[in-house]
Amino acid sequence: MKSKIQILIIILSIIIFGSFIVKTGCGKAAINSGTVAVPSERNIQWNETSVFYDWITNIWSKQTIKYGKAGSKVNAPRILLARFHRQKDLAETNRLLMAMKVWGVSGSAWALNKKGDYDFTSTVLTTILWQFGDKPDILYPETRDYLLNVLLVEDGDKFRSTAPRTLGLFPETENHILMTEGSRYLKNKWLASHGNSDPLYNNEQNGMEKKLLSVLKDMNANGLYEFNSMPYIGYTLTALLNLEAYASDKVSKEARKVLDYLNFCYALGTYNYQHFPPIRRRYERANWHELTTDYHSVFFKAWMSFLPGLNSNFQIGTAKAHALMGACMPYRPADKAVELLLKKKQGYFFSLGHGKKASPEIYSAGMHFLLSAGGVNRGQKSHIVARPICLFIDNDASHLNDVFHLAGPGSDFKKWNNTGVYKHFACAAGPVFVPKGFEPLIKDGNWAVYQLHSNLVLMAYSTNELGIMALFEQGNYKQIMSDVSKVNSNEESLMTQFQFPGGTLIEFDVNSPKDKWVIKSVEGKEVNREYDSWPLINGSFN
Repeated sequence: MKSKIQILIIILSIIIFGSFIVKTGCGKAAINSGTVAVPSERNIQWNETSVFYDWITNIWSKQTIKYGKAGSKVNAPRILLARFHRQKDLAETNRLLMAMKVWGVSGSAWALNKKGDYDFTSTVLTTILWQFGDKPDILYPETRDYLLNVLLVEDGDKFRSTAPRTLGLFPETENHILMTEGSRYLKNKWLASHGNSDPLYNNEQNGMEKKLLSVLKDMNANGLYEFNSMPYIGYTLTALLNLEAYASDKVSKEARKVLDYLNFCYALGTYNYQHFPPIRRRYERANWHELTTDYHSVFFKAWMSFLPGLNSNFQIGTAKAHALMGACMPYRPADKAVELLLKKKQGYFFSLGHGKKASPEIYSAGMHFLLSAGGVNRGQKSHIVARPICLFIDNDASHLNDVFHLAGPGSDFKKWNNTGVYKHFACAAGPVFVPKGFEPLIKDGNWAVYQLHSNLVLMAYSTNELGIMALFEQGNYKQIMSDVSKVNSNEESLMTQFQFPGGTLIEFDVNSPKDKWVIKSVEGKEVNREYDSWPLINGSFN
């Protein structure tokens, strides 16, 4: 009887776990790659060190190590990494590493795997092994052996793509696969390259090379399921950085392609590090309204600190764990991502597809602005947090309340379809939020005009049911106000269409169903509203 009850409990727990476990893209048909290839060219001569690197390693090296899951999951290995980088009191640092214990097991932590998440620790311990394992004056041989043989628990060929203790029924999450299997692969590679001829540690013979390549190629074909995830994107990037730096040429190349894809998408969707795209995981992060310190932004700040002639940006918020990894790893973004981050030039319009039952990302940029679509939730199990549509301009805004934005209907993000962005245009089923310090130069009924830059005018239309933002990069604001209000004078028509004076006619439905783009047609020509079928990257530069 007892065993039957235990089995029933396990089955019920798995069912509950399955209601929130995220599914990776393994096995799906590849999403169309789109009109623009991910740039990979690199000609920038990066500096070898930076003030940011000195600053962040100094911060971490001064922290006190606490053991056990709470202290060792994220902080302890990073404190040790920073101390080794600064070569701070090496005898004590080696002793501290030797005092660390294996506190758990790899894979997702849940009711039947409460000691999970050890892969968060082993990923950074793997970094320490590869950066200092052949430097006996820094990482002592006996310490290296303890790290390798005791603390790095994953090795061999037991590649796991399903979550622990789910009877193999539920896929493991992307970040855990990369951290766990990346650490296993790199421990194998270390052993094989340091004299161990056991075929168990030969990644080509034991199948690890093939399986890890399959995961990475799937990401390059389908993007990430956990796109823009808070907090998991930081740990996904960390695991990819390890593989890019220390794996075989084939795996390193594929990991770099994933990193380049993620960073190109980030560069398209950010303005002065202001970044507020839709995110997949977790719902409690819906209240995160910081614009410039999400985990991907902080990695970029670390990388860009090595760019010659560029001052470091030290605003990292609560993301110091990721700032350290960005500063300590050798990867640098491709030239085009760096260029886009610094200047939008003449602008662009891009959409990023994330596959079925997901939310697209949509961005319209000009020389002095970026419109960032907030996306759409696709049901409770989609794990997608829709955000407001944001207008980023040339200022130092760091919080959602510092920027013009719009969303709707209401305040529940699960009811929004904030995909209403097109070239120089945005609309949603709610009012335009105007940040403090911005007063309209002219206000006429529901219309208001704002001069945001000497070459940037915003026309805003705002009611409780409809918000519109239209950007103009040339012309006098008085004339723009007159022309826009004249050609859009019929407020009933304005609920479904907007006319740029002497330019584009855009038809929209701000109450579109969750699987349809809010934009319906441009110049009378219907657009593809089925964003489940959109390519990974589609668009063009002006």
